[in-house]
Amino acid sequence: MPLTFLMSLQHVPLPKKVVTPEDIRHVSVLKATGLIEAEIAPALDGSGKYKNARNAIVKRITKEGIAEINRMRTEESRSKLARRL
Repeated sequence: MPLTFLMSLQHVPLPKKVVTPEDIRHVSVLKATGLIEAEIAPALDGSGKYKNARNAIVKRITKEGIAEINRMRTEESRSKLARRL
C-alpha cells in the first residue's frame, strides 16, 4: 500500500533508491499525489511504447506527505484507543 510505504520513508535516509517493482509503483502513486518528490523514468519510451521503470529515487517527503503521515498516526491512535474501550 502506498501510504504504508510513505510511512516507512520517514525512517530511512533520503534520497533513497527504489528498485522493486511494487515499491516503484508506490513511488509513482505518491509522487503523482504530491506526497513525495522523486525521480522516476517516464512510462513511455522514445517510440511511445509503455515500459516499466527499473528504479526510482525518492528525494524527500513533501509538507503534504508529512501532514498525511501525521493524519494516519492520529487515526491509528484513535483506533487503538477505541479498541481498548
